[in-house]
Amino acid sequence: MKYKRTFFPALIMFVALFWSGCAQEDNVVVTIHTSKGDIVVAVDTLAAPVSSHNFLKYVDLRLYDGGTFFRAVRMDNQPMDSIRIEVIQGEANLELDEQFFDPIPLERTSTTGLYHVDGAISMARGGPDSATHSIFFCIGDQPSLDFGGMRNPDGQGFAAFGNVLSGMDVVRAIQSGETNRQTLVAPVVIDSVRVN
Repeated sequence: MKYKRTFFPALIMFVALFWSGCAQEDNVVVTIHTSKGDIVVAVDTLAAPVSSHNFLKYVDLRLYDGGTFFRAVRMDNQPMDSIRIEVIQGEANLELDEQFFDPIPLERTSTTGLYHVDGAISMARGGPDSATHSIFFCIGDQPSLDFGGMRNPDGQGFAAFGNVLSGMDVVRAIQSGETNRQTLVAPVVIDSVRVN
């Protein structure tokens, strides 16, 4: 009996450590194929499980295929904003909206530790707990998008859930497109998004 008492807790500890070790490498690499080129992204399912799994559900069902990057925010096209940012924003294929999922809870940067640095991918939103499929990429560090930042007046920030591994040249090319205010005159088509 004494052997069993020490063996099973040790076994449980080993299994917990094994799974914990596996989880530390739980980044999913995804390639966003666009008409301007490819953007390769590491999605952090460990630090931001809600946002990343939501994004990956849309990827798995191919709901981003045929979507667009439709918005490019630069210093020169946000004259009404006292707090300025630099991002591009994309969305799933709106013709497939009947398959879209319910909004998800906001994962604040104060909880995840994933911040809006150069190349961060994040969930776009209006109010808290309203993000669905729309995503954006940061060009340069954007601390006003983190928890406590005031780009959104509620101060709750946005939910970063990964970062660009390669393709920032594509992100910048999209950002430099001609805009009407912040809307791209020629939206950049998302041909497909696939897990590598």
